[in-house]
Formats: sequence, C-alpha cells, structure tokens
Amino acid sequence: MKKFLDEHFLLQTETAKQLYHGFASKMPIIDYHNHLPPDEVAADKNFENITRVWLNGDHYKWRAMRANGVSEEYITGNKSDWEKFEAWAATVPYTLRNPLYHWTHMELQRYFGIHIPLKPQTARTIFEHTSAQLQQPSHSVRGLLEKMNVRLICTTDDPVDDLAFHQQIRHDNWQVKVLPAFRPDKAMNVDDVNSFNNYLTRLEKAADISISTYNDYLAALKKRHDYFAANHCSVSDHGLEEIYAESYTSTEIAGIFAKIRSGGALTMEENRKFKSAMLVTFAQWDWEKGFVQQYHLGALRNNNSRMMQQLGPDTGWDSIGDFSQARALAKFLDRLDRDNTLAKTIIYNLNPADNELFATMIGNFNDGTAAGKIQWGSSWWFLDQKEGMTKQINALSNMGLLSRFVGMLTDSRSFLSFPRHEYFRRLLCNLFGEEVENGELPDDIDWIGHMIQNICYNNARDYFNWQQTTEPAVIQTPA
Repeated sequence: MKKFLDEHFLLQTETAKQLYHGFASKMPIIDYHNHLPPDEVAADKNFENITRVWLNGDHYKWRAMRANGVSEEYITGNKSDWEKFEAWAATVPYTLRNPLYHWTHMELQRYFGIHIPLKPQTARTIFEHTSAQLQQPSHSVRGLLEKMNVRLICTTDDPVDDLAFHQQIRHDNWQVKVLPAFRPDKAMNVDDVNSFNNYLTRLEKAADISISTYNDYLAALKKRHDYFAANHCSVSDHGLEEIYAESYTSTEIAGIFAKIRSGGALTMEENRKFKSAMLVTFAQWDWEKGFVQQYHLGALRNNNSRMMQQLGPDTGWDSIGDFSQARALAKFLDRLDRDNTLAKTIIYNLNPADNELFATMIGNFNDGTAAGKIQWGSSWWFLDQKEGMTKQINALSNMGLLSRFVGMLTDSRSFLSFPRHEYFRRLLCNLFGEEVENGELPDDIDWIGHMIQNICYNNARDYFNWQQTTEPAVIQTPA
C-alpha cells in the first residue's frame, strides 16, 4: 500500500517519477490569471492565523462546509477564527475524493511541513503550529510566493483601479513580478442600468472625462486601457456566460448608450448588441497593444437570490452553465481574424461537455504567426481537479498540440493555492509516463522532459512575451 501524499503522489510509473522529479518539479511558476489582492502583496502582509489566509474568501471550502451541514455563522458569519477553523477541520474528513482533500494536505505539507491529516483531533495543534509560522517573515505574503518558486503573477483588475499597489510593488524591485490584467466586465454589464450608470460615475473620476455620449464612454475606457498598458499590463480577461457576437451598427450602439444614460431599461436585443460591440472594441484595443486576451466562459453565477442578497457575489452560489458556445464564439473570432485584429487569445470553458468544442475551435484561427496563437486554457474552477485536468489534457492532445500549451493557473484568491501547479504537473507527468511504459510513446526522456518543462513554464513565458520580465528557467535534467 502506498503512503498517502508521499513524494510519488499521483505518479504511477517509474517513468512518471523520472519525468516529474527530474524535469517538472523544479520549474518556476508563472500564474497568469488569479484574483490575489495586490494591496496585500504591496504590504507584504502577515496573516494573524491560518483562518485568515485559508478560509476567508475561499468559496470552494465554503460550499463544502455548507454541504456538510455547517451553519453560515461558522463560514461567513461572526464566529471566531478558531471556531471557523474548527468547523473546517470537522468538514475535511468528509471531503474524501473531493480535490479539496488533496489541496488541503498539499498546502499543509508544502507551506508548513505538516504531514498529519487535518481532522477534529488534530485541529488545535495544526491551528497553533500554522498560525505561529504565519507570523514569521518566511510566511509573509511575499514569503509564501517565494516558497513556491513563483516568478510572475497577473492579478485581475477593474478599469477604474488606480494600480497604485502595482506601482508600489514595482518600485520595491521585488524578485516576483506582479502585473495587472485588464478586466472590464463591469464596464460592459448593462443588465442593471442603474448599477451600470453608477459604475460610469466611477469611470468618469478615474479617467477624468465627463461621460454623456457613447464617444465619451469609449474615450474614457480607452484612456484607462492606455493607463493599464503604461503600468506594464499586457493581458486582458473577461468573465462571461457566453461570447456576444450580434451584428450591430455604430449608430445603434450610440442610441443604446443614450437610452442607458437616460435610465431606460434595455431590451434583450439591445443588451446583447451593446455587449457585442464592447467585446469587439476591447479586442481591437488588445490587438493594437499586443495584449493577450482571455475569455472565461460558462459560469452560471449567483443562482441563490436569497444568499446573493445577503452575502453578495463570489460567495459560493455559482455553478456550471449550459450555454450554447460554438456559433457565437466562431463568429466573434472570425470577425477579428477577418479584420486582421485577432490578438493572441485564450478561451476557457467551464462546462466539460464543451471540451472538444473548445479544443477544435482554437484550430480554426491558428494562422502560423505564433506557436499556439489561439489557446484552449487550462481546466478552471469546478474543473481544476484530477479528472477535469486529465480530460482537458487528453482532448487538447487529441485535437491540437499539447506541446504548445501554456499550462496551469490558480484562478485563486488564496496565497496558499500554488500547489495546484504541482498537482497539474504530477498529473501531466503521470500521463506521459504511463504511455511511455505502454509503448505508446518513445522512450525519449530528454525530449519528453523538455516538452513537459515547456508546458510547465517556458511556453507561458514566451507566449506572453515575458522573457525580459522573468529570468530564464534552468532546464532540469534527470539525476
């Protein structure tokens, strides 16, 4: 019987062990999409205890606790940090076969050197031990990132953000680069006209432009896009249910905007046309500046209206949606490609039923101008687990070139989430190792190891043109 979570965790063959330990394990990390708060990085914050860094804001854990019958007061309520941790520790044994069980214990091992399972009987010891370590400089926010060999992260930032914390971090000349990503979801969400108009007030202040007309609105957003680029941003991101690709005219969009500013509610057709126009506009600006654009598609958000009203968004009431993705996505990408304004693009699906759809869609617009110009992004949110990652890797291998894949990201709000890169790397090495030993792939360990290192780090570094931002990775060779 194998020991739980030992050094060969998830590595089922000798070749897999050789590939992971000899090639993958020492590669640095580029995390090109996450939701980490830049203010905490700038302050190099030390968390008071593990509850503050591990449970606050982690809706993965919140959903598990709710499913286990834990009262909300122990999750987002006013119970003490210890009581909340105790409730999580009582939940962990019930998460067997959920990826949370693996992630929990990988994080305890990698950050704190704890190799005992978390359960009610060990909760107090683990709480005190981890909380003491979190007071040390080695376990400040920056220390946690350095411990995982992180080289660069991209946060997720609204167009109205002043990026002052990014400027502070850059001024510190810290070895880990922290770059902003342009995320204009609120700047095109006209589902609630009143909320959108309130947002425009913030945009007016950020851009120092009075917004009365559609042209004013575009000028303000363009100014912010330029500002992000001037602050070393080279990535955009959109979190959408689906791509909007309706036909429209400039006159129509100007009229729709005027209706919005007068407080009028939009029809469904007007809503979709406005969003379509904004997606094209943002994409054209990204192409002009050489940004990489990302589209996270398929989440059905805020399903529980009662809890949405009580707690707000991003608190664990979202699920996989069953939106029709193919036709609109093809139309959108084709319009940009036809106009020669299609930037490097990463598309992500949340519904696993869309795996082969997305894996083949990228092949429609890879034009030879860059290796892997159009990418199918890694499994995320509900799919960033063993089966989800394996299915994504296999579908990409079958339909495209896994060798050009830009690899894993955390999509996380937690500074303790970076062992997910290790999880992905172990699964990747295990797939290759199994097929080498089955005779399905040649026993060319050096070439396969080089390919794995590219997927783990080098492909992302080159794809995003961050060669000058990050130090070159040392190519590891097997012992």
